[in-house]
Amino acid sequence: MKKFKFTIRGNEYEVEIKDIEGDIAKVEVNGSCYEVEIHQEMVKTTKTPTLVRPRVAVDRKDSKIKKTVSSRAYSLTAPLPGSIFKILKHEGDEVKKGDTIMIMEAMKMENNIQSEKEGKIISLKVKEGDAVLQNDVLAEIE
Repeated sequence: MKKFKFTIRGNEYEVEIKDIEGDIAKVEVNGSCYEVEIHQEMVKTTKTPTLVRPRVAVDRKDSKIKKTVSSRAYSLTAPLPGSIFKILKHEGDEVKKGDTIMIMEAMKMENNIQSEKEGKIISLKVKEGDAVLQNDVLAEIE
């Protein structure tokens, strides 16, 4: 299985582990075979911590993005894939060009989604926590 070289009090030993069954190991030391008892298994510990996140219950039936788009309204679309972090404006709110409508989290950064035209928000297609893909319609402005 594995071969090792040890030096103990100036004497060199070539040790080969042949087999391990339970707590008994068959080893060969300088050509002689021995059966040795293993008292404790050495466990390697890593210095890198393991991140454990709790599972989040998600109700998928309410978080579907409505893909229907009105023909008379301007569609505000997602610039890249991510999730909706916070919605600042709601249906019926008046917006000016450059107003932040919502904040989207993408690539571990918060991105302001701003209005590209002046008008009134006639519909929001997403809710906080929704995952969106690039070019998904987020809102319609009339």
